[in-house]
Amino acid sequence: MGKYDELPEPIRLEDTVAESDTRDVPDPEAGRDTDRDWLVRYGLGGLF
Repeated sequence: MGKYDELPEPIRLEDTVAESDTRDVPDPEAGRDTDRDWLVRYGLGGLF
């Protein structure tokens, strides 16, 4: 009999624990105005 011939015992739903991450998600823009940054970098960059 090989190592992977049998499946392990199934886990009962009663034995599981529902968890959710309650930590605050960090601001992906780090407080910056990314629209303004993009405009300055690419939109207004050709004018000066």
